[in-house]
This record gives sequence, C-alpha cells and structure tokens, in this order.
Amino acid sequence: MNLFRLLTDFDGRIGLGRFWLGSAVVALALFGIQRVAPSLFGYRAEQAVAFAHAFALFPWAALAAKRATDRGSSGLYGIILICAIVLPGQLRPLMPIAWAPSLETISVIAWLFALVDLGLMPSAREREPLAADGPDAKAGAWTHSPASRSPSIPSTPSR
Repeated sequence: MNLFRLLTDFDGRIGLGRFWLGSAVVALALFGIQRVAPSLFGYRAEQAVAFAHAFALFPWAALAAKRATDRGSSGLYGIILICAIVLPGQLRPLMPIAWAPSLETISVIAWLFALVDLGLMPSAREREPLAADGPDAKAGAWTHSPASRSPSIPSTPSR
C-alpha cells in the first residue's frame, strides 16, 4: 500500500506499524506547516495552520478507520474516535467558559482510548484464527473436535 492510499483510502486493514507510520507522517507535516507558515503566509499564518489542522482530519480518520477494521471493529468506530478527539476543541469557542474543562476531558479520554485501542492493541487477525478453506472447514475454534487421547495414557473408567 503506497503512502497516498494509506492516508486517503478508508477501505482495508493496516497493522500497528503502518498506523504509526501514517500518524507520524501527518504529525510531521503539521509540525512543518506550523514552522513554515509565518514566513510563507505572514499575518494569515494562523488561518493557514487552522486549515492544515482541519485538512489533517481526513488522513487521521482514514488511518483510524483502517486500524479499527484491523482490530475487528467498524471503520466508523475509528472515525468517531477521531471526531471525539478533535471536535471538543473546535466547540470550545462556541460554549460558555464553564464547559471548557468538560470538553478537554472528553478529548483527553477519547485520545487515551484511541491510543490504547488503535495504537497499542494487536490485530484481531493475530488473536482469532480464520477458518480453513475447504468443504469441511469449521466455523470457529469452538467447533473443532476435541483432541484425540494419547495412546500412552490409559483411559480410566468413570463410575
């Protein structure tokens, strides 16, 4: 998967390595824009940085959607997590000052939850084995027949 598709496509699955790579690319791009914007845009640098942050939502949502799919959830779950991280900060100017701590708390909790769930937990495909191909394949691990008894251990009669 190339970098463009990694940051723009909402379909598919990505592992931890690609998730962190994509997140680092987006974060470094935002950091670079924040550093270069004052010399490029002058007095409109703040607006350019705000536009870059808004534009960065798309690649982060794409990364989160693919990673959530890899974890066994819906892609929409990843997008909602990203919105829960970013939107409280955007709503702060519109709300009374008393709401600021609540909005920051929502954002921090969502960020920590996304960090653990999307950024640290292993893929679902590593945890759950997929059913084997073929006409006599079983649906899951609980449908497999129990292991045969060892010939070296004699069976004991039950009473």
